[in-house]
Amino acid sequence: MANEGTIKKMPPIEQLQSRTIGRILIKMGVLTREKVHQCLKIQKQRKGKVRIGEIFTELGLVDKDQLNIALAAQKGMDFVDITDMHIENDVLEQIPAQMANTYRVVPIEYDVNRKTLTVVLDDPNNFGSTDDIARLMGISIKAKFTKYEALDEALNRYYSEEQEKAEIDELINEIQKDSFLAEFEGRNQSIDLDELKDLSESNPVKKLLNLVLLQAIRDKASDIHFEPFENEYKMRYRIDGVLYEMVPPPKHIAAALSSRIKVMAELDIAERRLPQDGRISLTVGGKPVDLRVSVLPTMFGESVVLRVLDRSQVNLHVDQLGFRENEKELFDRLIHKPNGIIIVTGPTGCGKTTTLYSALNDLNDIETKIITTEDPVEYDIDGITQVQIKTDIGLTFAKCLRSILRQDPDVVMVGEIRDLETSQIAAQASLTGHLVFTTLHTNDAPSSIARLLDLGVEPFLLTATLEGIVAQRLIRCICKGCKTEFEPTETQLMELRLSPEEVQGKKFYYGRGCKRCNGTGYRGRTALFEVMVFNDEIRELVMNHASTNVLRSAAMKNGMRLLRDTGLSAIYDGITTIDEVVKETVTEG
Repeated sequence: MANEGTIKKMPPIEQLQSRTIGRILIKMGVLTREKVHQCLKIQKQRKGKVRIGEIFTELGLVDKDQLNIALAAQKGMDFVDITDMHIENDVLEQIPAQMANTYRVVPIEYDVNRKTLTVVLDDPNNFGSTDDIARLMGISIKAKFTKYEALDEALNRYYSEEQEKAEIDELINEIQKDSFLAEFEGRNQSIDLDELKDLSESNPVKKLLNLVLLQAIRDKASDIHFEPFENEYKMRYRIDGVLYEMVPPPKHIAAALSSRIKVMAELDIAERRLPQDGRISLTVGGKPVDLRVSVLPTMFGESVVLRVLDRSQVNLHVDQLGFRENEKELFDRLIHKPNGIIIVTGPTGCGKTTTLYSALNDLNDIETKIITTEDPVEYDIDGITQVQIKTDIGLTFAKCLRSILRQDPDVVMVGEIRDLETSQIAAQASLTGHLVFTTLHTNDAPSSIARLLDLGVEPFLLTATLEGIVAQRLIRCICKGCKTEFEPTETQLMELRLSPEEVQGKKFYYGRGCKRCNGTGYRGRTALFEVMVFNDEIRELVMNHASTNVLRSAAMKNGMRLLRDTGLSAIYDGITTIDEVVKETVTEG
């Protein structure tokens, strides 16, 4: 049986690193060679489908702590028991509470001369988080391993929830008092390269940026804005499509924050006159998160926006998009066509890319060659060849699409149709037997025809290639924690062009606001769809240059439901509010 958490001897870590788990446990005096060979036979009988460590614990030969200590040793991590350890304040201050709780690490030692921080963690597989902390903090990290209960107790003792809440305010006070940072007040353009480097390495600035990033990722924000104005500097998050302002930091740290972000995104910190784009990859809580960085020079400094691409939060499944039964059936028919063009349309940030990725994910199998050309590539999908557009070197959608067609694809995705050339090549691709997915920016599905004709696409090409157009919008969902029924006023019903008689027996809801939704009344978003499938009647109307209204009527006769009608169904089902549907959709006619 297991030695009840005891270890007879702990050899030097150099003797254990990269060895097999069985060998390490033998050297630790926990297992005998016979027991390890016995377990290896069992693993062989199970055809290697179970890890050897699971067999050790299953048979009661080792306990969880012993196994984790061995796994940590395999990765080169020493074991340290921090149960009764006193940790100095100057060491604890190296890592903010939010970072400690997010990554589940506690600092125990700091070497100022070598700029090396020693941290303990309780999961040997969480080793990658030390790379993130090193990048965020700009210092070297040395990892050691400790028991789960000991780490839990240390996190509760040193990094409570109250400390976490007070941290940003304290940091901003610290920044206001920082004499080095204060020297840069009013010196927007007159900062040399060495000073920019020093600013990007400023400890308070690094801590503030880390807190902002981790808070945004934890609150599931889609964008983080750092905005300089004449008399102030703003930090804002976009959550569920709405911007929320954070505690504003002093204006004079604008250059320091933008420089720190540029260093993390490997951009040129000396270039402050031209826009720059980059990417920061992190692993938060064991999940991959990409931050897409956009730096734009303005009158009062550099405006920086980070798009948060949390791949663990994205469900790339058609079933998860929010389609109603009728729309899902139409969409399924479209994406399984052998060839033709399918367009997803709507304003920026309405989820078009997620819809296209979900369709591609549905089609992604061993028999189908899928190539995408995007600006930028947002999510990496196994089995799909993805190409990043680079207009600065002449790699445009049109040029890329020509080369893609020589790569023998079955399905092609063109990030966006921006000009006549791209639309013509997409049409040619469809005529030669390819299924082409793309996006446009129009208000609804029928008006996409007018947009393509405006670009110069011939009506006969549209009728020969277009199979369907999907318009979409994102609406916020009512928070389930504070969902409340209410009686709408006549004014609210008028905004939906409804009479009290038409809504007889229908129920309406809104969110009162609670802790779960940060008092907003909303939590999460879902999509509204308008699916226009082409038939002979619509093709004939396009050939005869029919108006958008005529095309809309024909599409509705063919089974299309307007965005507003889909929105009404979402209201009646208690998914969203009247305000959301009025804001995101328009009534035709």
